[in-house]
Amino acid sequence: MVANQKRREFIATVGAVSAFGVAGCLSGDENASGNTIKVGVMQPLTGPLGSVGEPARDAAVLPAQQVNDADIEAEIDIQTEDTQTDPQAAVSAAQSLVDADYPAISGPLSTATTLQVLQNVCKPNQIAECTLATAPTITDVDDNDLLFRTSASDALMSQAVAQLANEGMDVSSISTFAINDSYGQSLANAFADAFDGNVLEQVSFESGQSSYTSKLTQALSGDPDALFIVAFTENGIKILRDFYSDFSSDTEILATSGIYNPAIPENVNADLTNITGVTSVGTGPSLDHFNQAFNDEYGSEPGQFTWQAYDATATLMLANAAADSNDGAAIKDNMRQIANPEGTEVTADNLAEGVEMAMNGDDINYQGVTSDITFDDNGDVESGTYSEYWFTSDGALETGDQISID
Repeated sequence: MVANQKRREFIATVGAVSAFGVAGCLSGDENASGNTIKVGVMQPLTGPLGSVGEPARDAAVLPAQQVNDADIEAEIDIQTEDTQTDPQAAVSAAQSLVDADYPAISGPLSTATTLQVLQNVCKPNQIAECTLATAPTITDVDDNDLLFRTSASDALMSQAVAQLANEGMDVSSISTFAINDSYGQSLANAFADAFDGNVLEQVSFESGQSSYTSKLTQALSGDPDALFIVAFTENGIKILRDFYSDFSSDTEILATSGIYNPAIPENVNADLTNITGVTSVGTGPSLDHFNQAFNDEYGSEPGQFTWQAYDATATLMLANAAADSNDGAAIKDNMRQIANPEGTEVTADNLAEGVEMAMNGDDINYQGVTSDITFDDNGDVESGTYSEYWFTSDGALETGDQISID
């Protein structure tokens, strides 16, 4: 995906699970005053979310590269791990970070891996975690205030999807078709609560099936006006192939971020003009700066969840600097201090200076790439912005109006 030499060297050095020093960072366990800020990064580089996880990993290490390229005292020590989009593999990966004395974890992406890492690694070891996962269940999980997220809860996305269905589509009945995990089921249920029309069937499916025809038959048995699909891209491709092979395309399809992928048309090979979806977008004050920095570093445009991944690492770095300690409990105690008003504004444009200010004890207010990043009492961000998307008759993926939900 990325052609420049710097990226090739980076991948060769990091691999799937090895430690590396970004731009010559120091090793060791010093706190911020000792010049080393340690952050672990976990993303799904393989498995159903691999196509999303790789650019998210790239975005997550970018803040460290920016700081290490700057002329300040602090240097950032990063280690990356592959969750494999599998909760048990993620637990092992997180334990590797703990064993290497990383006090904070940026990521992971999926809800199932986030919750397993929290319960089995972060809570027992007092590790601060800033995830990209979106399921509403994360809001109320017993986390000892260790878990934060830079992605908006799907409680907000469900309202955006329902708003599109209620106001932008001529549908009065819908069935839901969602992956059988905490992400899929909680989003489908939240949407069903927010939709003004009739929800006829709520069908769950397992990942990695050879055929989804029988499950689709169940979901479409009531002849709904639309089918709401909650799936990852890998599952979504197979689901859409089965749908267009065996069912009428007169049924509208409503989708979420998993279907927002330019690879969908070439892999499904059908007229996808009956698909309308909603995906999260970045709207933070330094979005343009981040987009340019990502393109300069990796030779490609940032994609889904790259904004949230950048913000997750940036907030953990700033909290570490403010805490003056590579200690997970101290880092989590400073997450709201560096992100919530008030203080000197810090963005992707001046992140290195922000780290230096935090180290000096100055009040800062991190304004993210995703949004302004204000954490509430549950560690959630307080708003989400989403964009409508659709596929044209020639297979192009286009976006339209934005929907902001507080």
